[in-house]
Amino acid sequence: MIDFELTEEQLALQETARKFAEKEMKPVAAKYDEGHEFPWDVMEKAFQAGFLNCTVPTEYGGGGLNALDTSIVSEELVMGCAGMFTTMMVNSLAFTPIILFGTHEQKQKHLTPFAEKPMLAAFALTEREAGSDAGRVQTTAEKVGSEYVINGSKCFISNGGVASLHVIFALTQKEKGTRGMSAFIVPADTPGIQIGKIEEKMGQRASNTAELFFDDVRIPQENLLAKEGLGFIVAMKTLDKARASVGAAGVGVARAAYEYCIEYTKTRKQFGKPISSFQHLAFKMADMATEINAARHLVWHAAWLLDNGKKASKESAMAKAYASDVAMKTTVDAVQILGGYGYMKDYPMEKLMRDAKLLQIYEGTNEIQRLVISHEILS
Repeated sequence: MIDFELTEEQLALQETARKFAEKEMKPVAAKYDEGHEFPWDVMEKAFQAGFLNCTVPTEYGGGGLNALDTSIVSEELVMGCAGMFTTMMVNSLAFTPIILFGTHEQKQKHLTPFAEKPMLAAFALTEREAGSDAGRVQTTAEKVGSEYVINGSKCFISNGGVASLHVIFALTQKEKGTRGMSAFIVPADTPGIQIGKIEEKMGQRASNTAELFFDDVRIPQENLLAKEGLGFIVAMKTLDKARASVGAAGVGVARAAYEYCIEYTKTRKQFGKPISSFQHLAFKMADMATEINAARHLVWHAAWLLDNGKKASKESAMAKAYASDVAMKTTVDAVQILGGYGYMKDYPMEKLMRDAKLLQIYEGTNEIQRLVISHEILS
């Protein structure tokens, strides 16, 4: 039986996230978009509201939200500010490998603290020569007695410079390539970790994106996730689950642009009448509404599959690729509809367009999503 009606609990979550975005994020979005200051004050409020640990199981003090709940919340939060949303939801990305593959002891030790005070986490996979081709990771983790010694570097790591905990992917058997990759839980205060360049980005400037260096970083063997050699599987399973939320962010960014366009075109007059009465603009907004709804349904379907324990690699990739493409297209069209005003920083549209672009890139570029989809449908 297909049912698109949200439960009372989901409606309450949606309303809570919407109010938080309107009250706590949107008023300071332009300030933090300058990129000079990290929004710790907003993150502290997000912790109090339960958004920094919303996917941590209730057993470990978190909100225990499933994939569909998280998608609903994501769509609302991103409308406040995509950069701040990314900061919050990267926590969920970093928690996911621990939730999926960690032991009870690992979850108790590393997830529970995130329910006690505002902290951030990071998912450290990407390297300078290992972006879309994750199999080119060069960071190593050598087993020495009862420890692993990590050496190497990571780049473009969201929350990298502000995180208290990293999930790091490194080669334990370099000669085996992806089959020699392993995943590790690494506290950020471990000796030997150095924060490098903090990236200056086109959009989502409220989020911290950093380079990380590891120089003989020693961690106990109990910080290994799953088993040696399963790191690539840990990473791919994590991304399969996380991509629905990126799709939801695409829906939210597109919706923010679309709703602003509706309001603007009804009040902006040219040639003696509101520009919403011009058919070419009305049709453009009709297409926006259609594409946003289609994207949302792809996201919810992928999330539903994940929540019901079904394989969703193809559907998650479809949701992420299509929804982020819709976000980019909608924001570009919205800037055009506002004309000169859309290009000015006095209006939110140029920020939405800059923010949308990153959704097509992170957590697997949309070209990689199409590679995943084509592999699934042709195999």
